[in-house]
Amino acid sequence: MPKILLIEDDIAFCKLLEKFLIKKTFDVTIAFSAAEARTAIKNESFDLILTDLRLPDFDGIGLMSEFKNAYPEIPVILMTGYSDVNTAVKAIKNGAADYISKPFNPDEVLLVITNALKSHELEEETETPVKEKKAVKKTVTTENEFVKGISVASKKLLDHIQLVSPTDMSVLIIGESGTGKEIIAKSIHQQSQRKNNNFIAVDCGAIPKELAASEFFGHLKGSFTGAISDKMGYFEAANGGTIFLDEIGNLSYENQIQLLRALQERKIKPVGSNKEINVDIRIITATNEDLREAVKNGDFREDLYHRINEFSIESPSLKDRDEDLMLFADYFLEKANQQLNKDVIGFSPEVVSIFQNYNWPGNLRELQNCVKRATLLTRGDFIEKDVLPAEFFQIQKQSAASGGLSLSENEKEAIIYALSKAQNNKSEAAKLLKITRKTLYNKLKQYNIE
Repeated sequence: MPKILLIEDDIAFCKLLEKFLIKKTFDVTIAFSAAEARTAIKNESFDLILTDLRLPDFDGIGLMSEFKNAYPEIPVILMTGYSDVNTAVKAIKNGAADYISKPFNPDEVLLVITNALKSHELEEETETPVKEKKAVKKTVTTENEFVKGISVASKKLLDHIQLVSPTDMSVLIIGESGTGKEIIAKSIHQQSQRKNNNFIAVDCGAIPKELAASEFFGHLKGSFTGAISDKMGYFEAANGGTIFLDEIGNLSYENQIQLLRALQERKIKPVGSNKEINVDIRIITATNEDLREAVKNGDFREDLYHRINEFSIESPSLKDRDEDLMLFADYFLEKANQQLNKDVIGFSPEVVSIFQNYNWPGNLRELQNCVKRATLLTRGDFIEKDVLPAEFFQIQKQSAASGGLSLSENEKEAIIYALSKAQNNKSEAAKLLKITRKTLYNKLKQYNIE
């Protein structure tokens, strides 16, 4: 009977999950905090650790790293809220076996746990071949997170990234929620001269203003109630590398002043310390609001705005990158197949059409979650419309943007018309239809169009 250490501070949820796992014949030990988890792991041996990303007394990723160092043989799975999926992907890079996003699907929980235990056993049984196979798998899921699109918006984005990456300019990424701003920031870091140093991502919206100075600059033990040990801040951790501040517009006015001073002087002072530390960092920030408007209203300091905005990059929404939609969907399908140990080949023509007529308010994040859920529910080779969420059928089909064509009920006629308009140039026809060439070729085969 596999033994699981479950670390979760939401008591009601923890008990519910414990009951479910016991019913599925797992032996479960509960810890409501990092401190309890450390005690449990000293006293007992576990086959798997399941930990929440946010704990009252410690950061879930920090705890995971601590356990991975001390007990490298135990797989760790992170439990994460909808908004923390990016952080969970980062955790996989740091050694997590997988993550489960809340609210949970019981089948997914079971599948992820079973896969983590299975791949751990396989790894132990046949050291070399399986490790090689796993390494190949991992490069696809995590290293190539930036998908190069074919749309005009994507090409412009790529140009801007390639232009600004080798410099040390501070970059402000502007875009709607879920458009992949952190992935853009990471891509800039990976193509910069700082690529061998740390990339530290910080969600400014998740930091209480009273703790921001301690989070950014660190603190000394005893400098305030609850400071039970020295803590290194994000700025010091990013020294020599890049710090990414997401949703910077959420910082309080007082925190903005502290941040501006650190950026101007390139020095930080931990809370409770008299000693200044020199830091050499590049700053990348992101926002989904109009900071110029916030400056006008007096909510955001103008001097800080100019300091972080030496170069701005637009992170396009999914509806501005129609031609990229199925490229991203295929990428997320490949990723979901690996995470869920499935072999789904692709999307049915009907699903492709539904995807293209949906307006994706949640952008790439919504697409990724939709594809992952559909992959889990699919039993055959192709994702069919019966595994799509209800919202896809509540929204009226969008009319095509002016100048473009729409793949609707009369798909075959639309394709023939597009081909004649493009003088049989398949790339041009695909652009007119706002689909990828790959999708067009599939449809030509489907309708027997020569």
